[in-house]
Amino acid sequence: MESSKNKTIAVGMSGGVDSTVAAYLLKEQGYNVVGLTMSIWDNSIDIPDIGKSGCYGPGEARDIQAASDIAKQLGIQHVVVDLSKEYKSTVLKYFCDEYTCGKTPNPCVICNQKVKFGFLMQRAKEMGINYDHFATGHYVRTEYDHKSKRYLLKKAVDSTKDQSYFLSYLKQEQLEKLIFPLGDKTKVQIKELARKVGFTDVADKDESQDFIETDDYSVLFNKGDIKGGDFVDIDGKKIGRHKGIIHYTIGQRKGLGISGGNSGILYVLKIDANTNTVVVGPEKHLFLDELMATNINWISVTGLTAPMQVTAKIRQQHKEAKATITSCKDNSLTGQVSVKFETPQRAITPGQTIVFYDKDTVVGGGIIL
Repeated sequence: MESSKNKTIAVGMSGGVDSTVAAYLLKEQGYNVVGLTMSIWDNSIDIPDIGKSGCYGPGEARDIQAASDIAKQLGIQHVVVDLSKEYKSTVLKYFCDEYTCGKTPNPCVICNQKVKFGFLMQRAKEMGINYDHFATGHYVRTEYDHKSKRYLLKKAVDSTKDQSYFLSYLKQEQLEKLIFPLGDKTKVQIKELARKVGFTDVADKDESQDFIETDDYSVLFNKGDIKGGDFVDIDGKKIGRHKGIIHYTIGQRKGLGISGGNSGILYVLKIDANTNTVVVGPEKHLFLDELMATNINWISVTGLTAPMQVTAKIRQQHKEAKATITSCKDNSLTGQVSVKFETPQRAITPGQTIVFYDKDTVVGGGIIL
């Protein structure tokens, strides 16, 4: 990293241990640090404050206060940036639109690309906060590859906390400005350091990766968007009624309320928004070895000129699997790719993000069709 002399780094602060330690480390390195906290909750959706932690909900006020208190303890400036309109029109709209189309989106990927590393950075500049780089407590690493002249996104040293999947939609112009102080450290080390420098309460604080502060996503939808329909088997035979396609995802077994009879346990195999039906069947039908992905964001390469061997992750908790990715159009550098796995993968889900890796480097990511 370049010299810290007279350099200002804006740090996205959530009130949690990771962003706290990120800010602490950068200050210790001699940077002028400014803490930025997003405010995205606008009280327009009926989510009760039950003390549940999440990105979106009434508990945000506690997180903002925590970030403010931490900034004071660190002796740095703290600024709250209102992005409630942007979050609603970008992340929540995307989430609802995808679900009503029968898909299962990953809102965190879109939030990181467009809000946290987009609107937040832009708005801070508009507010007169002049910074040289932007940092967060994400567990990833970046580096510049002089051969390809591209910024690379790499997995964290701590594989159990690696968050490269969630940042797979970052663009080159974003990666150029980003710093991730925790990428070469483990979570255990971060918590130990937090306790050592006086942030014991933060180190012991419960963490949450929840999208919103409720388990009932239906509160985000208009009532008219939730319509009951038919469960059908793989032959198209009606075998029951569902309560609205937004309540289901590929591979789901619990909460269906129907019996498989002689077929055994039933799983969601397909969601058809056009007919408002949910196809269910035995688990064996969940395994597929091929998929199509679109809206590809290339990171380590500019595109595909030939088939490429990678490992691919079809959801955050999915174990990477060997695959070959091929452009769907000759010499196409963007658009769609075909992904062929060496072995069948369980519950390939339309709408989810798929991320391609070359060892510990992110090749790119896309959305499963």
